[in-house]
Amino acid sequence: MDVDCLPFKKTCYFSQLICDYLDNKEELRPFFNRFPDKKGFQGQIEEKAQQFQQANRDILYQSLNQQYEGFAITKQTQNHIKQLKEPITFTVTTGHQLNLFTGPLYFLYKIVSTINLAKQLKKEYPRYNFVPVYWMATEDHDFDEINYFNYAGRKIQWNKEASGAVGHLSTEGLAEVYNTFATELGTSRNATALKELFVKAYVDHTNLTDATRYLANALFGDYGLVIVDGDDVDLKRLLIPYAKKDIFETLPFTKVNETIATLKGVSDAYGIQVNPREINYFYLSEGVRERIIEKDERYHVNDTAVSWSKSELLLELDEHPERFSPNVIARPLYQEVILPNLCYIGGGGEIAYWLELKAMFEAMEVAFPILLLRNSALVITKKQCDKLKRLELKVEDLFLKQNNFINRKIREISNIDIDFSPQKKLLEDQFKFLYDLAEQTDVSFIGAVKAQEVKQKKGLDRLEKRLLRAQKHKLRDHVNRMTAIQNELFPGQSLQERNQNFSELYLERGAVLIPELLDALDPLHLEFSVLSY
Repeated sequence: MDVDCLPFKKTCYFSQLICDYLDNKEELRPFFNRFPDKKGFQGQIEEKAQQFQQANRDILYQSLNQQYEGFAITKQTQNHIKQLKEPITFTVTTGHQLNLFTGPLYFLYKIVSTINLAKQLKKEYPRYNFVPVYWMATEDHDFDEINYFNYAGRKIQWNKEASGAVGHLSTEGLAEVYNTFATELGTSRNATALKELFVKAYVDHTNLTDATRYLANALFGDYGLVIVDGDDVDLKRLLIPYAKKDIFETLPFTKVNETIATLKGVSDAYGIQVNPREINYFYLSEGVRERIIEKDERYHVNDTAVSWSKSELLLELDEHPERFSPNVIARPLYQEVILPNLCYIGGGGEIAYWLELKAMFEAMEVAFPILLLRNSALVITKKQCDKLKRLELKVEDLFLKQNNFINRKIREISNIDIDFSPQKKLLEDQFKFLYDLAEQTDVSFIGAVKAQEVKQKKGLDRLEKRLLRAQKHKLRDHVNRMTAIQNELFPGQSLQERNQNFSELYLERGAVLIPELLDALDPLHLEFSVLSY
């Protein structure tokens, strides 16, 4: 694949907060620990080495061996799990929901970024080991977010009644989804491989956790990816002291709210991603994942009859830590408690909410990881590249919102100059004289002058828009071809990676797809990638 790059801020698909973070803006430095560069990783290694306990490594090693029971484990992954017992081993982690058949394409980009960063760190710091980790979000309960994927413009959906943690869900009914998907795929060799992968993951396994582990392992096991399920009694036992500080002292609620207030003070452009609750844990049981709330000096499981006194809840937490499920605020802390982790790799929304958490980590005395925006990419075929050349389009043009994209290109290709900017400037100069005249004669006329200026500018705007519409109609064939290629590459007028499933690329590229992505994407090159083949 050929690789070209575009600054994230020029894509218009990433928030001001994320663009400022990538620029390492001084104002944002209080909200993160270290920047993802050579100096940052060296410091992170030293801090995590001092803090992470050997006892936690031993528990992690035992839990991972149990979680992989019954799965064919590659030699590379097996070696990485063994290395996690050693004090010179650290992890690089990404996390993702259990989306059906990986969901959007960026699932692959997250894991490719993670594997590649682990490789680069090994080259830079050869005396240490670096293990790529995929954290499965098995305890999420929003089934509607993960029960489908898009293929060739069609939504392939798993329809069933579901409640509780999605990782516990039975895969019953996915054979029917397979039949629908298989019909769409055709009979090529790559289609056959995709069908086999779906069957082995979702039909041959009885729950969604195991199905997702099989799928991720099949795609990335050869690169040593280690897959972690946080829904694990031994791992959660390590979380107990932190859960107590959350539930009984509301420490994260206080610290994260303070950070949000400070972040808002830095810039009005920084939207808040998530808000903390007074208690950031759910209660987890068969078919149930509900918030724990405090009311009238008792602790209740929301929308159920379950409640405890403080002493009863303390006992429940000590005896059954597996029943306590961290929410979006507490889960990052859980991850950093149980992993010797250096860096979390996530999308823009994830990095935004991690930037709210540093003060909470400090209060909990847990090292805050380096934050790295995952690789993002647009994949373009040779046929599509040829279309762009014929239409005299640049790739960066396609990132514009469609109406702006059409208007800009119409102005470029039209033999009529439909840009009234000079006329508007001339009008402003003329009215400046009128404002001066009104001030010298009667200042009460300034309002009338202003009204006349606004009226005439609006008239120019209306005329400009009418002329553009006329040119669009005159050049409608060209406009149709432009919008067609933009819609191909930005389905739903959104980024390709947020909509398309990897199966469409796999159908064309086959088994070379993942090696090609690993060769093309550089996690520390902080720009948007355009890949063509």
